[in-house]
This record gives sequence, C-alpha cells and structure tokens, in this order.
Amino acid sequence: MWITSSLSTALTPTLVALGNFDGLHLGHRQVVQPILHKDLARQGSIREKRSIQNPSCQELAARSPGSEGESGDRESAGGSREGGDRAYPSVVTFNPHPQEFFSGQRRILLTPPNEKVKQLEAMGVEQLVLLPFDRELAQMTPEEFVEEILVERLQAKRIAVGEDFRFGRHRSGTVRDLEAIAARHGIDVFVVPLQIAENERISSSAIRTCLQNGNVGRANRLLGRPYSLVGPVVRGRQLGRTLGFPTANVQVPPQKFLPQYGVYAVRASWECDNGVPLPLSGVTNIGCRPTVEGNLNVSVEVHLFDCSADLYGKTLTLELMGFVRPEQKFGSLDALKAQIQADCDSARQILENADR
Repeated sequence: MWITSSLSTALTPTLVALGNFDGLHLGHRQVVQPILHKDLARQGSIREKRSIQNPSCQELAARSPGSEGESGDRESAGGSREGGDRAYPSVVTFNPHPQEFFSGQRRILLTPPNEKVKQLEAMGVEQLVLLPFDRELAQMTPEEFVEEILVERLQAKRIAVGEDFRFGRHRSGTVRDLEAIAARHGIDVFVVPLQIAENERISSSAIRTCLQNGNVGRANRLLGRPYSLVGPVVRGRQLGRTLGFPTANVQVPPQKFLPQYGVYAVRASWECDNGVPLPLSGVTNIGCRPTVEGNLNVSVEVHLFDCSADLYGKTLTLELMGFVRPEQKFGSLDALKAQIQADCDSARQILENADR
C-alpha cells in the first residue's frame, strides 16, 4: 500500500473514503466498502444514487481480516492501470487528529498507524493519504476543501463518508454540502448510514467505554474482530520464569489505547521464518504489577501456553478474547503464583468456549 502525507506524491485518480477511522470498526468498514474494486461491479447499478445502504455488519464481520511519510510500492499499490483510467481505492484521513490539533493533547488510539495500515491493506485499500492537519487546513471552507483537495489534487471519482461526517472551517460542512459541491464536478458521493448494534450506535467512543470496563466481548463485536495489542518482545525482569510462568514483555506503542488493567485470555501469534503466523493461546496481564513493583510503569506481559520459543525481538500480536479479572495486589509471591495458575485455568476455559 502506498502511504503519503504529501498531496504532490498521491496516486491519482482516486476513490476516496474520508474520515478518521480510529479502530476501523464495523461502521468504518461500511464507509470504506464502496471504494473497493471488488465491490464496484456489485454497485454498478447505483452510480446515480448519492446514498446507499451498505452490507450488514454481520456480512462485513465475515469479510474482516483477522508513519507518516511515504512508503509502499507505487507499482504494486495500483496493480494494472487498465488503460490509465483505473482509480486507486484511497483512505484519506487527518494527521494529527483534529481534536489533538485544537486541544494540544496527544490522542490515544485504538489503531495506531502501523495497525491501521495493516487492516486497510487487508481490506483492499491501495493508498493511505495522511493530510497534515494544520492551521491552513483548519481554516478551509467546505467548498475549498472539496475543490482544492478532493477534486484538484486527488482527482476523486467517488467519495464515501459516514452520515455524521463534518468538514471545513468550524466543522460547518455537512454531507449534504459535500453532495452538492461534488455534484458540480460529476462526483458520486456515497453517504453511509450510522450503524447500530445491540441497540447502540457503533462508534470508537462506545468501543473505548467497553474496553475501559473490561467488556472485551462487546468491544470485539463492535469491531468485527478481536481487539489487539501489537509490539516487539523486549527483556523484562524475568520474575515470571522464577514463579514457573515465563512471560514475554510486549512493548506496545505509547499512543495505543489500553483496556482496563487486569488479566485477559488471549490468542497470540507472530510470523515465523516462512512468513506464516504461528497461532498460540495464553494469558496476558496489563497493568503496573503492584505485587512486585507497585509503580506507575504500565506493562503488557503474556504467558503463552505450551510454548518454549525464544521470542525476544519478535513482534507479537495479542488478541483479547475475554476478561479474567481486574488487577490486584497480593500479600506474597506464593499467593501471586497460586493466582496465576487460577488465571491460566480461567483463560483456557474462556478460549475453549470461544472455539465452540
């Protein structure tokens, strides 16, 4: 996938899905779906419409796959050009997030850049355009944003947005404004309705709330996939090994949103030398290790069942499958050891139930 933060190096023409897409949950995936080439034939009869009802959340969940600057391969990103008129399915988003720009506070993300790129690429997106959100962009009127960026620079042939999308100075532009401006340039706009699951709108905020409360099951259903923590394995104090439960310390990005501190049942994987992910199961502790350290340094540790591999330097992906218990402090290492064994038993049961 081609990734750029410069409009001058963007691949054009484009099919644009526009938004922030933090989490890439089921609602976001419905916004991305209309720009993907594999869906264009299915949508061919509705080119004149300016809003569509996209596939159900259940259908998208079944399809779901398990850095600012330029990266990727220009040739492989676009495939064959078919006479030079093939448009690139592109997600256009903002960096930093507008809320981060105006507040000056760093935003914690459900999907940091590397995770977002991997998810988008697996969906079939060929380009990620990270528009630098600065004072100049913030002051653009809705009409200037559409005509100067989407039409002139990105040569958009199709635009997909969620029905609550707002843009332009003071967020004054609505999807109806987008439709009207784009229509003057012959561009189709696909407005995707808000998606509801379990009587609640699917949103990044709802997913964050679920994770803060340890409700991993609901968060995963809204995402359409398990919530994951990804990072390299780094050296720790190796206390777990002395207790009979060796752990790998996973260094997640500092901007990654962490769920409620505590213990989780996880599926784990890393790519072997042959490039094929090796799936494993385990139990993960997220928190400050109050029994052995009691400080404010947050760590992510995983004990993998039936695994003796040397994981240092490997990048682990931990999929949270269930919440075992909240973080707590124990009176002795023996009490901690007994609880870890109980946690392992609980995690195995959660994973076994998940497989049914």
